[in-house]
Amino acid sequence: PRMVAFLLAARRACLPAALALFAATPTLAQGTHLWTQSRMEEFEKGTPQGVAIGSDGKLHQGPGLRELATTPSTFVWAVAMDKSGNVYAATGSPATVLRFGPEKNAKPVTLFETHDLTVQALRIGPDGALYAATLPSGKVYKLNPAATEKLTDATATVVFDAATADSSSAKHAHYIWDLTFDAQGRLYIAAGGPAAVYRVDVTKPGAKPELFFHGDEQHIRSLAWDAKGNLIAGSDGSGLVYRISPEGKGYVLFEAPRREVTSVAVGADGTIYAAAVGDKSRNPLPPIPLQGTASITFTVVQPGSLQAANTSTTVPEGSELYALTPDQAPRKIWAGKDEVVYALAAEKDGVLALSGNRGRVFRIAKNGDYADIAHLDAQQALCFAAAPNQNRKIIGTGNTGKVVELGASDSHAYASDVLDAGALARFGRVEIDPGAHGYTLYTRSGNVEQPARGRGDWGWSEWQPLTDGKIASPAGRYLQWKIELAADGELGSVGINYLPVNAAPQIDDIVVVPGARVNAQPAAAAQQTVPVAFASASATVSTTADSSTSSPLQAQKDKSAVTVRWAAHDDNGDDLKFSLYLRGDGESVWRLLKDDLSDKAYSFDAAQIPDGGYQVKIVASDAPSHTPSDALTGEKISERFEVDTTAPVLRALKAEPAACTKAPCAQPVHVTFEAEDAASPIAHAEYSLDAGPWQFIEPVGGLSDAKTEHYDFTLPANTLKGPAEHLLTVRVYDRYDNAGVAKTVFTAASEAR
Repeated sequence: PRMVAFLLAARRACLPAALALFAATPTLAQGTHLWTQSRMEEFEKGTPQGVAIGSDGKLHQGPGLRELATTPSTFVWAVAMDKSGNVYAATGSPATVLRFGPEKNAKPVTLFETHDLTVQALRIGPDGALYAATLPSGKVYKLNPAATEKLTDATATVVFDAATADSSSAKHAHYIWDLTFDAQGRLYIAAGGPAAVYRVDVTKPGAKPELFFHGDEQHIRSLAWDAKGNLIAGSDGSGLVYRISPEGKGYVLFEAPRREVTSVAVGADGTIYAAAVGDKSRNPLPPIPLQGTASITFTVVQPGSLQAANTSTTVPEGSELYALTPDQAPRKIWAGKDEVVYALAAEKDGVLALSGNRGRVFRIAKNGDYADIAHLDAQQALCFAAAPNQNRKIIGTGNTGKVVELGASDSHAYASDVLDAGALARFGRVEIDPGAHGYTLYTRSGNVEQPARGRGDWGWSEWQPLTDGKIASPAGRYLQWKIELAADGELGSVGINYLPVNAAPQIDDIVVVPGARVNAQPAAAAQQTVPVAFASASATVSTTADSSTSSPLQAQKDKSAVTVRWAAHDDNGDDLKFSLYLRGDGESVWRLLKDDLSDKAYSFDAAQIPDGGYQVKIVASDAPSHTPSDALTGEKISERFEVDTTAPVLRALKAEPAACTKAPCAQPVHVTFEAEDAASPIAHAEYSLDAGPWQFIEPVGGLSDAKTEHYDFTLPANTLKGPAEHLLTVRVYDRYDNAGVAKTVFTAASEAR
């Protein structure tokens, strides 16, 4: 649509209702700010190193992590450790058993390699042999831990094969999830598809497997022993915890609200801990198609927790941990909405819980208190092992497959998340909770979002201790603090006082639209609207705090109005006020049109200023958020635009019939006139004969591109019908749709006397 004469109403404010979307939206309060970290969720955003983050929002010394190896596999599904300190890892994709010596930086040796998908479970037997279970073939191999040559499917000894284990049933288990030994050295195998526990007396060469326990579930997921020699088993399907007597008689101790019990552990006081995941009403994760050997394709319906690990997906609703204490009702002692617990290990007064998909290790007490004691550089912590009489704990991870030692640490430090002050800021005192002790706090500041890694921390200051409780780091946009904890150290909340240095507001863009008005009353249904939008959703505009400026503003079409719209932001999030100025061509003084505007659009009447070229200047001030001496301004000038509210002038309109020598006579009529506009070129012209339809006419020369145009055309004789006297009306438009009109009356030549 054509943009017509600007309407400028210097005294009229735009309607708040129409422009509410474009009001400034502050992101920060003015004055001194306090950045506080006091809750576990806030401390979790930082980086602990040998520091435990308690559920009570306290930081204490914790165990350290030492990476033993990054394997070529995606997952380390099981780990084991012998009395000599050798570590063994069962991996998947590719499926192997790796051996690490007890010395530091020991290189892994491939002890066993299989064509199966994974080595899912791994245990050291009382005889010192290593027993490895593979999936999906459902076999258990007996390996010599000291073997010097790599063992394979063909060379390793098979002590259990699920396909032939139970000839009395048409159904046999397909998957093996856990292994354990009783006091007599017999091997127990937790299987699935359907759920079963098999027993093999590996102390007797050639012993046949026996079906020790058969359940109605899909899988038996995990095994543990209680002090009376009962086997504790967790299932997948209905989330059951079984107590299975030495005779193989099962009894359900607990039915969890979740579908899968991923792990069970038994404490020294007899408390049974069970971790459960998944929604019983449905299995939200699809079966995973797995390629086996040669041309065989298996579709493995894994438990949801393992599918989550394979796809790096969080199981809906996370995990729950239950404590089953003798003679007491089961209690839920912990829940993690973003965690999938893969393994439990009993401790003195609780358990260690290994989880994904954030790679966390939690220490959970029987009373429900807990702490995040380690952040792994992997998505899942999958398995755990500890050797008898050794202060070493080994963790296997997934995505990526690593072997990590959890133990004593020489460093107990915690680095906070990075504070973004939003602008250059000065930093003041640090507020620490009164009960904190045994710590040293340091800070550093910078002007890049994250400290550089591996090439020095350019852009950041050095770590500096506090000076009389004040931050010694220089002004910057970003700040980070860290602490070093002593053996008995404790730290709770930390508050950082800072004051952003005032930054001038910025006008990001201006658009001026002639022929548009933003009104208080909604436009009538038939009235045309004009979109008042910026030329492009530029990065400057779209990244500002006021993101609504990227949407077009619908204004009413009005030839007598001009609408100005602008986008602005303030890095401090200050409230802004705007002033609107106007300057014409050849002028040096900016004249105020309107001040104290809070909206970002304004319409004014154009009739109050002469026709001609103009520019608009927008000045933004953050005075509402500062004292007058501290307030800053920013401004921007629009592109040149033209105001034209005057219609073209028509002169010398003549309609002259040709002379007639005899009657009757029919001759055409010759019409000439001149049109002139003071401000803009003539756009087009048209005529109407005897109040008939308007007909387009071209100027002399054909091009309509000048402020003055001449017209010379002929009315054909066959158009002159009816009475002798005729009315000719001509109408001329300038570039801004201002119309000038003239008329003349003439007598046709054929009727002249």
